[in-house]
This record gives sequence, structure tokens and C-alpha cells, in this order.
Amino acid sequence: MKRQSTYQILMLTAVLCLILPSCKEYPDAYEPTKGSPEVLYVRLPDAAKADSLLDGAFLGNTICLVGNNLRSIKELYFNDRQAVLNTGFITDHTLIVTVPKDIPEKVTNKVYMTTTSGATVEYPFFTKVPAPVVNSISCEYASDGDEATLYGDFFIDDPNTPLQIKMAGNIPVTRIISIEKTQVRFEIPANSESGFINVTSLYGNGRSHFQFRDDRGIILDWDNLDAAGGWRAGKTSDVDGISGKYVVFKGTIATQDDWLEDDFSFNLWGESNGRPQGDLFDAGDLSKMVFKFEVNARSPWTALAMQIIFTPWELKDGNGYYSEPINRALWIPWATKGSYKTDGWETVSIPMTNFKYTATGGNADMRGAGNYGGLSMFIWNGGVQGSFPCSPELWIDNIRVVPIE
Repeated sequence: MKRQSTYQILMLTAVLCLILPSCKEYPDAYEPTKGSPEVLYVRLPDAAKADSLLDGAFLGNTICLVGNNLRSIKELYFNDRQAVLNTGFITDHTLIVTVPKDIPEKVTNKVYMTTTSGATVEYPFFTKVPAPVVNSISCEYASDGDEATLYGDFFIDDPNTPLQIKMAGNIPVTRIISIEKTQVRFEIPANSESGFINVTSLYGNGRSHFQFRDDRGIILDWDNLDAAGGWRAGKTSDVDGISGKYVVFKGTIATQDDWLEDDFSFNLWGESNGRPQGDLFDAGDLSKMVFKFEVNARSPWTALAMQIIFTPWELKDGNGYYSEPINRALWIPWATKGSYKTDGWETVSIPMTNFKYTATGGNADMRGAGNYGGLSMFIWNGGVQGSFPCSPELWIDNIRVVPIE
């Protein structure tokens, strides 16, 4: 009986060692330490720049604390804003962390480290607010007098140094409607020009990552450049346009199998349209380029994808490329909320790196340079369904490919 009990105990111990981490199944698992941390200095995370010591950093920057017993840190605060700690980036001697992007309410210019025992250790460190970051605008082709929204970050309106916006040509915005940290609503001033927008705050000046009314890389504007020569050149109108004529997609999609080219497509065939042989734009480093257009979705779009397909210059007199595995972008803005409708004209931006899908939504390699001499857009398939029947009405203008600034 005693020998059997000993055997059972040994077997139970072996089983427990298989399922419990206490048997060192994870010898490298993170373990906090006791005591207090000591920060000797702060540097950039890049080891190649380890000799660049820091006494401060901008909100959103990533830094590296260097010292001793840093695994004793349970919580970390920059002023009164708590940072997110990732134990995968904490050792006894280094701690990599990102400064919180929220602007502190109480500025002490110190880092506060709460230890596993509950004590607090301070270290002097400045946090700096960046200049405004201007990423996009609701409509790049908004007219003078229209209301528009800038999107970005650090739009700070100080009572002593109010936020200022200037359009290209140094034209000031005189009516700002509302200001939030990540967006500003304002009225486009008279005589606004094409070019970059500048936003200035107490913390500096930021230039837009786009050009307002960008006229570079225009492929189709339906006034001077159209899709004539294709089987379906698109139905156009100029009523309430954003800048002259535009193409109209309108009809009713009853099922996922509907093929409604007459209502929801156009085919720009480069050779048939009289375009110069070659690409419609400078197809160099596509990772630095973006496909853009303005859209006015006047009735809800709830099903299928818009296929955006660049084709070779000499391709014409056929539509097999819609279903063939030619890499394309799939624009499906209704997928997030189940329906897509705009309040007037908006700008759509699709990185050229997103031209990597098949007709049914499968993944393909990103397209390389060349064979960008034609362009077709068609609402069909995309590997998604949605809600039927679907009766969208989409106005589209100013189709272009421009650099990502």
C-alpha cells in the first residue's frame, strides 16, 4: 500500500508539472520585482541612437528609460496621464514606452512611477505638445463659402494664441465654426486657391498632407477628360456638381448576381480614348501614391463592392477583366455601418497599395509599375453581399492619382 501511494504521488506531481507554470514551463515569463526603480537617463529606443539622451519628448513619441530594477514599475504616468505598459518591452535595465497623446491637465514635467509595493518614484521629464497635424479634409474640392472639416490632431485653441488656418496663397480663414483636438470645422474663404493648408497653434505650424483642390494627376474630370471610346463611357450630369460635370451611378440592384454595367460602370480604354500610349499617371513608387475622387452619395448604398481596375493601354472591346484575376481595389464604404450615404460631396482616398484584390475579394500581390493605361469602375461582386434590394445613387468626379505628401 505504501509503495502504491508513493507511485500515485509521483504521477500526480508529474501531471501538475505539465499543467502548472510553477514547474518552469515558461522560464522566461515576465516577473515583477520588489523595491524601487532607479532611472539613470532617457534615450531613443533605437539602439543605434542610444547616445542621444532626452530630457523631454512630444506626446505620442516612444522613448526608452534606462536604469535599474525597472521591473518594479507597476504604473507609469507622464504628468497626470497614464501610459500603457507592455511587459514585453520591460527588463531590469530598460523600459520602452510611448508618451500618452492626451494633453495633460496638470503639468509638472515629471514622470511618476508607481511600484509593485505602492510607492511612487519621480523623475524629471518634459512632455511637449506637437504642432498641428493636418491629415485630411472632408472635401478637397469644397467651394468658397462651403463648410468643411479638417481632420488630424493637436488642434489646440489657446485663449492667448487662437488657432489659425490659412489656405494656399496665405489666405486666412475668417470663420471657424468649431474646434476639437482632432478636427476643426470652418468656412472656406473667398478666393481660396489650390495648394497646401497651414494650421498654426500655440505649439507651432502644421502643413496639410494633401493639396486643396489638387489638380495634379487628374485622370477623369468629365469636362476635359472623359471615358469616351469605351463600351460604357458613363452617364454624366452637371447639376449641383462640385466642379463641372461628373459621372452618375444610379439604379436598383436586386440580388448579388446582378450585372448592371449600364447603370453602375464606365470603361476608360486608353487607346480608344485617344490617350497617349503608356500609363495614365507616373506609376513609380506606388507605396507613395494615393487614388482619390470626390463622391456625393445621394441615396443609400448597401450591397456589393465598387471594383476599381487599372488596365493596359491597348486593352479594349471587352469586359472580361472584371472577373479575371487582375489586381484591383475594392471600395466598400457601407460595410462598417451597413449603409453609405453622404451629406454632400466628400473626398475618398485609397492608397495604391490597396490595389491587391481579386474580383471576389481574395488577396493578391500588390500591383507593380506598368499597365495603368486604362481605368474601369463597376459596382459588382467583391466577395460581399449586403442588403437587397439596393438603390444607390453615386455622383463621382475628379478621379486622380497623386503623391502622398
